[in-house]
Parts: sequence; structure tokens; C-alpha cells
Amino acid sequence: MKRSDGRKHNELRSLKLSHNIYEYTPGSVLIELGKTKVLCAVTLQPTVPHFMRGKGTGWLTAEYALLPASTSCRTQREVSAMRRNHRSVEISRLISRSLRTIINFSALGERSIMVDCDVLQADGGTRTASIIGAFAALSMAQAQWKADGVITEDILEHTIAAISVGVLQDKSLVLDPDYHEDSSGIADINFIMTHSGDVIEVQGGAEQEPIAWQQMINAGELAREGMRSIATFLQENSFKAPQQNKGMQKNKSALFSLKSRQPDISL
Repeated sequence: MKRSDGRKHNELRSLKLSHNIYEYTPGSVLIELGKTKVLCAVTLQPTVPHFMRGKGTGWLTAEYALLPASTSCRTQREVSAMRRNHRSVEISRLISRSLRTIINFSALGERSIMVDCDVLQADGGTRTASIIGAFAALSMAQAQWKADGVITEDILEHTIAAISVGVLQDKSLVLDPDYHEDSSGIADINFIMTHSGDVIEVQGGAEQEPIAWQQMINAGELAREGMRSIATFLQENSFKAPQQNKGMQKNKSALFSLKSRQPDISL
């Protein structure tokens, strides 16, 4: 089977990661999965939702949004429409659930982690790219919080990634479909897993006709194959925060100036 971009059925799109995009956050990355580009940032708030107060443990909330020029037809800002987009809400909850499963919130105290995923350009796989980028930004924030004395131990208990598997019209399976493959296929299934292959969530289903159970099993195996490539990439290119004393001023570079930032990392 020949794909439009020449990839094999089990091949990921090119994966790139740039660290330290924002000046005012302890963790931020630009993730590029093929033509899909997502900015992910992590910040820490000194409060927790009302239902968590007094429990001595923390929380995490993620927000996902498509920026106006990220799609071929302009996407209206939610603030202009005066309501949340249902798709954005659903993906925000998916990112939140996925990350909450791997965090030791008791080590965080009564503080909330805020994760922002803003899609700069959408070409399929924005939710899976957001989860990969959010984890990379959270890993970066954890390293910085430890260096600054904000936390005394790691809060991340597992490493995770996400990938999509598409079922095309001829019933063949493809890893990491782009928008063209996704929109013309009969099913799209998103897998969120730990790097060891344990399942956190599977999301998706048939869009035009039912698919065989065996295809679901085969899709899971194909996802695990892709997950290993993503895991290796993230492990080999994890961000290392500089060691410094608590209270020492961090050496910040200018906002969006990439000259003094960590070089891009590509797969």
C-alpha cells in the first residue's frame, strides 16, 4: 500500500521538538508531527479546585485550542463565540485524564498544574501530538521545579505517549495518519500508553462502517510499534534543567528568541 507522502504503513511522520519556547513558564515545547504543530506549556498555580481543598494533594487541568489560522478555513476563537467548542472540551479532558494517571499528586501539595496546548497548524493527530508535547513540557517543568526547590522529589511516576492508527477504505491500517488519510478513512483510533506499553486510554471508533475486532487488535499492535519509536525519541532527548540554588535568578533568554535556546531535536 502506497501512502500519499511515501511513508510505510508503520512509519511515523517526522517528529521535532523545541524546548523553552516561552520565557515565563518552567516547561514549554513546540512539537511538530509532520505538518501538525502544537505549543505546549506548563505552569503551577498555588491553589486546587474546591473539591480537592484540605486533602493535601494536587491537581492537573489541561486546556486545548485550535488557533484561528491553524486550519484551512479560519477557526473562530472561543472567546468570540462566547462558548466552548465541544471538540476542544473533549480533547482537553482527554489530555487531562491521560496526564493525571501518571502523577504523584501527594508530592505536589495543594497546587494545580495547568497545561496549555495551542494548535498552531493542524494536519491530523493534534490530540496525540498535544499529549506527547504536554508530557515533554511537564518533564521539563519537573526538572526545573526540582532545581528551584519547588518540589523535593519527582512527581512523574510513568512516561507516556500517544499515537493514532487509521483504517483506510481498503481496510488496511496506517500509523499516524495525516488529515487526508484521517478524513477519507473509515475509522480512526487513538492510543495513549506508557512507554512500557501499558494502556492508559483507547479512544476512537468506526466512522463509516463497522470494523472487525481483529483490526482493533492489529491496530493496538501497530500503535505499540509506533509508541516505541516515540518513547526512544523522548528518552534520548529529554530536557535537563540547570542545577541552581533555590532563589537564584534563572538565566532567561528573550521571548521566542531561539538563538540562545536549546537546539531543535528531530526524529
